[in-house]
Amino acid sequence: MDIKNRSLPEYKLELVPTSEEARIVQGFKWADENIGKRSKIGGEPGFIQNDDWPICSCCGKKMLFYAQLDSVGDKLCIADCGLIYVFMCFDCFETKSFVQSY
Repeated sequence: MDIKNRSLPEYKLELVPTSEEARIVQGFKWADENIGKRSKIGGEPGFIQNDDWPICSCCGKKMLFYAQLDSVGDKLCIADCGLIYVFMCFDCFETKSFVQSY
């Protein structure tokens, strides 16, 4: 499968705590029930704000969306229930990431 200039198949990531400390900090008191469940690899990014698609600084091509990582809980919240977006150029292996929040 040639993924260059296409998108990766989508894989949902489920956060499973592996320690008591992780279990304690997971979850939100006031956030929407979907917050904390938006982590994934591939598919299309679920931009919170504008479509901020990066360009590779090496080759000048639009980068491939690789993953988004969600806030984990109230104590590990990214900005205001935000997401980290990760992009990659499979030609140059350059990566870029950024945060968007509400």
